[in-house]
Amino acid sequence: MTAVQEPPTHCPGTGAGGFLRVDLLLAQIAVQDAAHEDLSGCTETQLVDQVRQIESLQASLAALQATRVRAFARAHVENRLADAGTAGDGADPGKLHRSVVAQVQLACRIPTGEARARVANARDLHDGLHHVRELHVVGELSAAKVAAVTVECRGLTGAQRAAVDARLAAHRDLARLGIGRLRALTRRLVAELVPDRFRARLHAARAERRVTLRPAPDAMSYLTAYVPVEQGAACLAALQKAFTELSVSPEPLTRTRGQVAADTLVERVTGQRSATAVDLEVQVTVPVQALLDPGSPLPAEIPGLGPVPVELLAASDGATSVRRLLTDQGVVIGGDSRKRTFTGLLATLVRARAGHRCTEPYCDAPVRHLDHIERAADGGPTTLENGRGVCEFHNHVREQPGWHVARAPDGTVATTTPTGHTYYGPGPPASDEFRKRHRSPLT
Repeated sequence: MTAVQEPPTHCPGTGAGGFLRVDLLLAQIAVQDAAHEDLSGCTETQLVDQVRQIESLQASLAALQATRVRAFARAHVENRLADAGTAGDGADPGKLHRSVVAQVQLACRIPTGEARARVANARDLHDGLHHVRELHVVGELSAAKVAAVTVECRGLTGAQRAAVDARLAAHRDLARLGIGRLRALTRRLVAELVPDRFRARLHAARAERRVTLRPAPDAMSYLTAYVPVEQGAACLAALQKAFTELSVSPEPLTRTRGQVAADTLVERVTGQRSATAVDLEVQVTVPVQALLDPGSPLPAEIPGLGPVPVELLAASDGATSVRRLLTDQGVVIGGDSRKRTFTGLLATLVRARAGHRCTEPYCDAPVRHLDHIERAADGGPTTLENGRGVCEFHNHVREQPGWHVARAPDGTVATTTPTGHTYYGPGPPASDEFRKRHRSPLT
């Protein structure tokens, strides 16, 4: 997914604290110039020193960004509360937080989950974790290590975080610890200093148990179970026992331990006689050029999972069926019509066109909602051209004051935030007829 952000013309050159915005631009230019330097005259020692220095610089810049994220969040909330007070209405804290996260997500060009974590880390880092923050600023602790600490301290009060920070400061080799050791140390300190909160977090985590599926390279996927540790250990032991039983049987062993474990997992979860005998319908987007020209190199694709040879799907032992959705230059233009209901077919086309991923810039969350680009409340039609697939978060955040979504002149979808920044996401080109009938403020 690609997106382009045009910097607003109203951005001042000097911040309120005297910090020159041009200083960051000069630093960025210096980095770009350094990336193209001739390194043939550098020794191995010099190159390693530069690698180390760059790593420290990245940590310091992450700390600088955290201060700006926190300052923006505070300013945004204060301004919205002031506006709400003037209007005589209360402000919903959940909606304010959602608006902050959404704008940080777009500005940093990252997924929503990571933006939510950065906002939380920036908040907690400035509330009790003074020593950790100082090590972050001077480049001794990376953003990943700082995140490990802040996550383990999530939900604590400022005073409780300060107590953990003081114990961390007493550790002589804190900066030398790996992420795993640092996380374990922080968790141990939280359990020791705030035992009630630690136990409450454990109970809350068990309530969040779930199973998720993520795409993997080479037409594979990651099936992940988030379960209590004793249940996870029991599942792994059962899968290992299946391999042991198979290895002592008289039949020759033709699969590895990992293959046996994976196949056994699929068979026991689905109840099928073998891992390949899975009954399902698979949506496959097929370029129309491939149908017209059998020799076309254009691949078929499973929306949300990536390219895959159709013959692999056809080789299944189960009742797997392939439903073709025709595309032209990446845009879904039609499909097999076994499901005739307008809503069902239209929903299938919109989701497939989005690749089953949120079409907001930089977001990679699964499609949960089907949204009107031009809102239905404003007269927008329920058509393929006016539909887009988005995650639940972005479908809700566009309803907040100051947010606007519209079709741009080039056919892409433009999202404008309350600060005046406009971000362009991928989308099918709109037809001339659509633009004439449904002009947006951006055209």
